[in-house]
Amino acid sequence: MMITDKLDKLLDMAKENPKLKEALLRTRESDNPIADFCKIATDKGLPMTVMDIVNQGEEFYAEIKRSTNGGGENSPDLDYQNDEYSIFMMRLQDL
Repeated sequence: MMITDKLDKLLDMAKENPKLKEALLRTRESDNPIADFCKIATDKGLPMTVMDIVNQGEEFYAEIKRSTNGGGENSPDLDYQNDEYSIFMMRLQDL
C-alpha cells in the first residue's frame, strides 16, 4: 500500500473514531509531531515512517517541477514543497 493510500485510510479511520482524530490532532503540539503521528498510524495497522511522509512531499514537488515546460531552468519557482503532514492535518481538522 502506498503512503497516500495509508493516509487516506487513516483519515477514514479518524472519521469513525473521535479519539483517534483527537490523538492525531494532538501530534501538532508535540516536540516530534511527524514521528508521533507515524507511531499512531503504525499502531493502527498502517505502518509509516517520517521518511515516508517526507519522501511523498518531495516526490510530488519534483513531479510538478518536471511537468512544467520540461522541468529544469524553465520551470516556475515553487516556494515550498508539498508537506503531507500539514495537508493531512488540514483535512482532518475539516472533518
